[in-house]
Amino acid sequence: MIRLLLGGGGQYEIEPRRSSLIDAIKNFLGRSIDEVLFIPYALKDYDGYVAKMVELGIDAGYGFKSIHTFKDAHDAIRKAQAIYVGGGNTFRLLHELYKKDLLPLIRDKIHGGTPYIGVSAGANIACPTIKTTNDMPIVEPPSFTALSVIPFQINPHYTDPDPDSTHQGETREKRIQEFLEMNDETVLGMREGSIILIEGSSIYLSGTAGVRVFKKGQEPEEYGPGDRLDFLCSAISRTTGRLSLRLK
Repeated sequence: MIRLLLGGGGQYEIEPRRSSLIDAIKNFLGRSIDEVLFIPYALKDYDGYVAKMVELGIDAGYGFKSIHTFKDAHDAIRKAQAIYVGGGNTFRLLHELYKKDLLPLIRDKIHGGTPYIGVSAGANIACPTIKTTNDMPIVEPPSFTALSVIPFQINPHYTDPDPDSTHQGETREKRIQEFLEMNDETVLGMREGSIILIEGSSIYLSGTAGVRVFKKGQEPEEYGPGDRLDFLCSAISRTTGRLSLRLK
């Protein structure tokens, strides 16, 4: 059974978002986990990233070892009790995962039941693709295809349109609607502070903010902390816990 904790971002520096995330991590991992393998590839300064996470308490009291400190990254993935992928630039993150050939290993670990935590960019790569990231493509990965362990797309840091704004660029909602003009996957707009917990084909919404669900040809729908979103995971097999994507 797959077990995922995915955060909408903006949860490291701001209270009570940080406390909510830390509590969610503790409840998610429980007492059977001693050490978490952290993947910092979404930022350039790996050591600084890890130090900041520990300083802010995002390690939640678990042993926090970064993959870049291991001689063999593949072996680190294989032996990981839990995996945490942090935020930053999604294109940089996916590029490094392809470069190091880690996507298949991480995917297999998730399907094998290893807990996975992803925030912002780390949540984006759990999706079929990274097409709904907000980030600038500062580097070109071999493909937009990501882990594909969930059957829907995530747009982290989702912001609602400001009716009083004079900004002439596209709103986040407009960008998602443009995605749906060319793609069929449902998009989950995760506001900062929102958290989703996926256990097999069940999905729970928690954290300090709600989410907006976008489906092709339909009006967006609102959900708040405490709501169930099982319908988003309908394509995950209840017997194997694996995602079955319909080929287009």
